[in-house]
Amino acid sequence: MYRCIFTVLFLSSVTVLAAQQAPALNVSTGQKTRPERPKKPGVSASGIEIPMAKLRPEAEFAVGGSPDWIAIDELVYVSNMPKNAINRLDPKLNRTLPEVTGLSKPCSGLAIGFGSLWVPNCGTGMLTRVDLKTGKVGASIKTGVANSEGGIAVSPDSIWILTKPDSTLARIDPLANRIVAEIPLPTGCYTPAYGLDAVWVTCTETNQLIRVDALTNLVTAQIKVGGKPRFLAVGEGAVWTLNQERGNVSRVDPQTNNVASTIEVGIPGPGGDIAVGEGSVWVTSFEYPLSRIDADTNKVVQQFAGPGGDAVRVGKGFVWLCDLQNGKVWKFDPKLIAATTADH
Repeated sequence: MYRCIFTVLFLSSVTVLAAQQAPALNVSTGQKTRPERPKKPGVSASGIEIPMAKLRPEAEFAVGGSPDWIAIDELVYVSNMPKNAINRLDPKLNRTLPEVTGLSKPCSGLAIGFGSLWVPNCGTGMLTRVDLKTGKVGASIKTGVANSEGGIAVSPDSIWILTKPDSTLARIDPLANRIVAEIPLPTGCYTPAYGLDAVWVTCTETNQLIRVDALTNLVTAQIKVGGKPRFLAVGEGAVWTLNQERGNVSRVDPQTNNVASTIEVGIPGPGGDIAVGEGSVWVTSFEYPLSRIDADTNKVVQQFAGPGGDAVRVGKGFVWLCDLQNGKVWKFDPKLIAATTADH
């Protein structure tokens, strides 16, 4: 993801690069202009890159604003920070429903569990609970949000979120709507995901994936992955981290707690997202809105180039992709995606 709040937490080498790319003064207009970022390299293998225009969605939802984080239940929910709202999409009738309002800069992920949609708010530092049946805002919990580019996870009995810049993983009891445990982690950890009886957390500043036992709240593994891991997904027998430094993906074996494979996707830089489902790993970023990794071969088999991208999820038999810059959400049939080639 890559919202209107740009939070860059790279090490000193990247800070130097940012300084070199600082806005320059346009003498004729008196306005500052920012140099364009270098184009992302993508995957160099022949036949992999396909124009995004070749990919036909099953449905397109024009929601406006900057649609981002996605969560899927009976409806599809999409956070929209500029509108202080959550868009609700009906996946059966392919229509938009009334938005969830009353939020304050929704950010850092969406999660569904315990009859509720859980929404972190960067404006207030509150975690808001939305009733799935009514779409009404309910309880709010004062948690803090460690970073706008983070996430939130749901386990069978708890909600998990990074609450402080110094990387505190909070465990929330959804019955009492309160924090019941706080687990200190290394500095610069922002995004949790649940799976395989564990909470997995990417630590962007230390290039680690942390494994936390969801029963004991104990850290059981610290795994070195690719540079600047941010977003992650659990599924297809592995944990997958999207690493922003080089734009590659680390596949972590949960049996050994080691990186089993590093997959070059060629999408370096901030933002992006990763999801697992329908036999594939799906990665999104600007310039390359959708890249599909075969979970059996650990290879990028399709990469769609063009406008769109920045949040992706799989659910209800479809791939859901945001076009953050143009205020759209797309619904794609994964079988049609797999059948799409550059030739037709």
